[in-house]
Amino acid sequence: MTQVDSTTRLTEAELTRLVAGLLGAHGVEPLTADALARVIVAAERDGTLSHGLARLPGYLSSLQSGWVDGAARMTVTDKAAAVVHVDAANGFAQGALARASELAIAKARAAGLCLVSIHDSHHFGSLWPDVEPFAERGLVCMAFVNSRSRIVAPGARRPVLGTNPVAFAFPRKDGAPVVWDLASSVMAHGDVILAAKNGHPLPAGAGVDREARPTQDPKRVLDGGALVPFAGHKGFAIALMAEVMVAGLTGSRFGFEDESGKYPGAVTSNAGQTLVLIDPNRSGGGDFIGRVELLIGALREAGTERLPADRRYRNRAVAAAEGIAVDRAMLDLLKTG
Repeated sequence: MTQVDSTTRLTEAELTRLVAGLLGAHGVEPLTADALARVIVAAERDGTLSHGLARLPGYLSSLQSGWVDGAARMTVTDKAAAVVHVDAANGFAQGALARASELAIAKARAAGLCLVSIHDSHHFGSLWPDVEPFAERGLVCMAFVNSRSRIVAPGARRPVLGTNPVAFAFPRKDGAPVVWDLASSVMAHGDVILAAKNGHPLPAGAGVDREARPTQDPKRVLDGGALVPFAGHKGFAIALMAEVMVAGLTGSRFGFEDESGKYPGAVTSNAGQTLVLIDPNRSGGGDFIGRVELLIGALREAGTERLPADRRYRNRAVAAAEGIAVDRAMLDLLKTG
C-alpha cells in the first residue's frame, strides 16, 4: 500500500480483500463475496472504471433494499450431458458461476461443449471477467446477460430490451486470450452513470429522454429515458438474441418484467446469464491454436494495431507494477463500511 496525494495505491490482492470484506459485512456469503470482489477489482485494475469500484455503492444499496439476497442458497444441477443449470436463488451471478465452473469445464472437455444456464441472478459488472478464465484454460467461451429494459428499438416509443451485453474469448498459443465484451447499446449503462456523476454530456445519438426525444444529458437518460442500440437495427438484433439466449433459455425475467422499482435503492437487474463453453480440441477442425495464430498474423500484417483486450492488458501491467489507485472516499467506505 502506497499513499500518493489524495489516492492510495493498493495491490490487487489487498483491494480484493477489502472489497470482499465490505460485501461480507453487508451479508454476502464468502464464496460469492470473493467472486464478486474479483470482478469489481478486475474492472478497476484494467481501466474499466465504469464497472469497477464505482459500482460498489450500487451493490450495497441493492443488498440493503432487499432486492438481492447476498446469502442466497444456490443450487447447481447436472442437467444433461452438456448442460449445467444453476438456480442462483436471487443472488449474484458471479457466485453462481463460481459454483458451476469446474463442472462446466469437465463437461466441455468430455462432450466438446457445455451450456451453462444461470437462473434468477443479478449481474451488474463487466462480462469479460466471466469468460477470460475459461479461455485461459484452453476453451472458447461466449456469454450473454440480459438486464432491465434500457434500450429503445428504432422507431419504438419505449424500451423493452436491456443493454444486454455479449462477451467472447478464445485462447492463444503464447500470451493472454483475446477477449471482447460489448453492450448492445451505443454505450454501456455504466458509462452513462459515470457521465452523470462527472457532469459530462453523452455523445450525440447515444440516448433519448422519457419522451423518446434525442438527448445528450445523461440524467435525462437515467430519469425514464433510454439508450439507443448501436448501429440501429443491428444492435437491436444482438440485444434481442441475448434476451432469448438468457431469459428465454434460463426462464429468468425478461427486461420488461423487472420489479426493482418496488425496492427503493435497488440498482442491479434480476435476470439471468448463459455461457457456452467449447473445447476446440473436440471441434473436428484440427490445430485450432495454429489457425488462430495464422489469422492474427494476417491481421497484424494488414496493419491492425490493436486487438480486443490489448488496452486492458496494458492497464493490467501498469496496475501490477504501480498498484491500483483508490481515492480517499472509496478507501474510507472500504475500511468502515
